[in-house]
Amino acid sequence: MALKAVHPLLLLLLACFLVSQATADGHHAAFDYIQGLKGCHKGQKNVTHLHSLKAYLARFGYPCSKKHLHDDEFDASLEAAIKAYQINYHLKPTGSLNTETVSQMMKPRCGCPDVVNRTLQIESGMFKYSKLHSVAHYSFFNGRPRWPLAKTNLRFAFLPNLPNYARQPIFNAFGQWDAGSRFTFQFVNDVNQADLTVGFYHGDHGDGSAFDGPGGVLAHAFAPTNGRMHFDATENWTIHPLQNAMHIETVAVHEIGHLLGLGHSTVQDAIMYPSIPYGVNKLLHADDREGVRVLYL
Repeated sequence: MALKAVHPLLLLLLACFLVSQATADGHHAAFDYIQGLKGCHKGQKNVTHLHSLKAYLARFGYPCSKKHLHDDEFDASLEAAIKAYQINYHLKPTGSLNTETVSQMMKPRCGCPDVVNRTLQIESGMFKYSKLHSVAHYSFFNGRPRWPLAKTNLRFAFLPNLPNYARQPIFNAFGQWDAGSRFTFQFVNDVNQADLTVGFYHGDHGDGSAFDGPGGVLAHAFAPTNGRMHFDATENWTIHPLQNAMHIETVAVHEIGHLLGLGHSTVQDAIMYPSIPYGVNKLLHADDREGVRVLYL
């Protein structure tokens, strides 16, 4: 029996459905390789993709020894970096890539590094390989950059590459911080008059922090007084919490925290927690509000 021709539009819709299903099932392409590293531990050599994991850890605030940064050897510095990561995420600090650690590492997250405090460095053994600074729970960028104390009104503008559907959720996100901090936020059309700008980008977009596709780095923002906030245009964004998509307002509230000077928090319910699952709508937490209050004392 002859097969009927399939309409091209139907094929396109089927392809979109399959991509959506892959995301929903947790197959986040950007961090997929980490799944294959489950069970790895110190002493192993020539482990495929282990150098990629070292780059992942270094990017997010857990650097390994430069001596083995580009090879696939599981050395003591990698074990220490993994322990630091596990302690920061309230996981059992084994230093090996157990199921819980791999699962956490594969979650979509903010592109800004975590800030690892000195106690954690010493506890994990990572102190030998790096020197980082922070406080418990909420954290600040190195040097605690902030907006001038006299400046409490910040003007924001959308870049031309921002899709229309994102405008209202981002307005709402600024509204949350307006209600939860010392700042007020004013929208302006002219980007040259803005303190803060918001845009959507693909891949390498010239700021030294390339996006990696759906399910990986969702967005990033810069410390005061830079004012830039970037979203990965390839992510599956939604204006309502949906199982297969990333809630744009939640991510925007997180990134605005960075624009104000907050680093990442170790409190899982805080908006400044580094990773955000699909289908979740988060609001400002007491830890977020307290962080901004302390920063601007």
